[in-house]
Amino acid sequence: MIKDELNKWLEDKKIGAKLERPAIEKFGDFAIRAEVDFDGAQMVERTENVAGFTNIWIKNEWLIKEAEQLMDEVGLKNNLGKYGQGKTMVIDYSAPNIAKPFGIGHLRSTDIGQAIYNIYQLLGWKCIGDNHLGDWGTQFGKLIVAIKKWWPGELTDLTINELEKLYVRFHSEAEKDETLVDQGREWFEKLEKGDEEARAIWQNCIDISNREFDRVYELLGVKIDYTLGESFYTDKMATVVEELKDKKLVTESQGALIVEFEGMPPAMVTKTNGTTTYFTRDLATVKYRMETWNPDLIIYEVGSDQILHFKQVFEMIKMMGYGVKMVHVPHGMIRWASGKFSTRDGHTIHLEEVIEKAVEEAKKIAPDNTEDKIMAVAVGAIKFNDLGQDPKKDIIFDWEKVMSMDGNSGPYLQYTYARCQSVLAKTKIADPNLVDATLPEMKVEESSLLRELTKFEEKLVEAGERFNPAVWAEYLLSVARKYNEFYAKHRIIDQKEEEWRVWLTKTTATVIKLGLGVLGIKTIEKM
Repeated sequence: MIKDELNKWLEDKKIGAKLERPAIEKFGDFAIRAEVDFDGAQMVERTENVAGFTNIWIKNEWLIKEAEQLMDEVGLKNNLGKYGQGKTMVIDYSAPNIAKPFGIGHLRSTDIGQAIYNIYQLLGWKCIGDNHLGDWGTQFGKLIVAIKKWWPGELTDLTINELEKLYVRFHSEAEKDETLVDQGREWFEKLEKGDEEARAIWQNCIDISNREFDRVYELLGVKIDYTLGESFYTDKMATVVEELKDKKLVTESQGALIVEFEGMPPAMVTKTNGTTTYFTRDLATVKYRMETWNPDLIIYEVGSDQILHFKQVFEMIKMMGYGVKMVHVPHGMIRWASGKFSTRDGHTIHLEEVIEKAVEEAKKIAPDNTEDKIMAVAVGAIKFNDLGQDPKKDIIFDWEKVMSMDGNSGPYLQYTYARCQSVLAKTKIADPNLVDATLPEMKVEESSLLRELTKFEEKLVEAGERFNPAVWAEYLLSVARKYNEFYAKHRIIDQKEEEWRVWLTKTTATVIKLGLGVLGIKTIEKM
C-alpha cells in the first residue's frame, strides 16, 4: 500500500509526523503536519508546502500499480490477510426475539454484524458468528401465561403471528390485572426448574420461531455460523455464580446476589427467588466462548439501549481475569417519520412487509429482470439504507431515498456496476493490460477515479478498525460517483484511450462487486 511505503520512508528518515488524507482532492493525495523534503521518495511526483503542511502528489505509475492489485482477487485477499493472520474474532449479532416475527428493528444488528464479520474475514481473521437468541427470561413466563389463558387450540396450531398477538395481549391485560406479571414470574421459575408443561410450551415457541428466522435469513442472504440461545447456557450459570462467589466479587442484597461497580449501578447476578438474570447469562456466554474458541476479540452488535449493560459485563469480565478485547457496536433505531417501532403495543413493522414493498419498487427500476434479480435489487436497497449510515445514529426509513437511482443507495451502486458491464460487453479488448501500455495523459475525471480506486485497502482497514461498515459503503459510493462523472464526460469505445478507459471500467466493476459482496449485496449484470 502506497501509504505504508510513505510511512516507512518517513520512519527511516526519523520523521515522527503521520500521513493524512486532505479533505479536498486538489490539495494532493496525502498531507503531513510538517514541512518535509520528499526528495528521494520514489513514489512522490511533487510536493507543496502550505502553512506548516506538506501536500504530496503520488506518481501516476505508482497509483496504477496499486490499483492493478485489485484485478487479482486471489492475490488481493492474500495481501489483505496479513492484518488478521493468526487472530480469531467472535461476533454476536442478529439475535431476534423468540415468539415474534422478524421485525425491521432486528435488521440493523443482522446487517451491520454480518458486514463487520465479512470485513474482518477479508482482512484475514478467523471469524465466528454467534446468533445469541433471546430464548430465555421472564418474557417466556408471560408468554406461557398468555397461551394457557387465551389460546383455544393445540400448541402445534400456533403461528409466529399468533404468538406476537398473544404477547401484545398479555401486556394490554396486565395494565388492568397486575397479578398477571406475578404469574409470568412464577411460570418462568417453573421453566428454569424444568417443569414439563412449561418446557413443552417453550420448546414449541422455539421451533416456530426458528422456522421463521431461517426463512428470513434466506431472503437476506445471511448465514450465521452458530445459533446458541440464552437457554444453551442454563446448565453453565451455576458454575459462573460459584466462580463469582469464590473470587468474592458478589455480595448479598435483600436475598439477591449483586455485583457493585465504581461509577456504575450494581448488576444483579441472581434474583431473590434464585433465578438468574440476563447479566449472568452473558457472563456464562463469555466464559463458554473463551473456553471454546479462545478469541482475541469479541464484538457485540447490539442496540444502543444496551450500552450500560455491556459496560457492566465488560468490567465484570476484567474483574474475573479474562484477557480478551471486548467491543460493543451499538446501533440506533430504524424509525418511520412518526416514531420508533414497538412490539408490546403491536406497532412493529415486519421485515417481510418491507421486503414486499421494496420488490414492488424494484420492479419499477428494473422491470425486465428476473424475479431473482428484482429481489437482489430490493434486498440490496434495504440493506444499503442501513449500512450506508452511521450505526450509532437512528435512521429514518424513507422509500424515496432507499430506492433512489441518483444518490446514496444500493440500486445506484448496482446500476453503476451494470453500466460497467455494458461497456465491457461492447469492447473488443478482453483483457486490458496497462503494464506494457504507454502511460496515458489523464483527464481530471480519470485521475480522480484512479486515485479513489487506490484507497480500497486503506478504507477496508479503516472500516474494520472503526467497526463501521458505513465507512466502506461511503467509499463504494465515492468510486461509483467518480466513475459516473468520468463516463458522462469521456467516450470509451473506439477511442485511442480505449484500452486505458476499459481498464478503469473493469477495475471499477471489480471494486464495486467485491465491495458490495462485503456488505452482503448482490450485483446484477443489467438494469
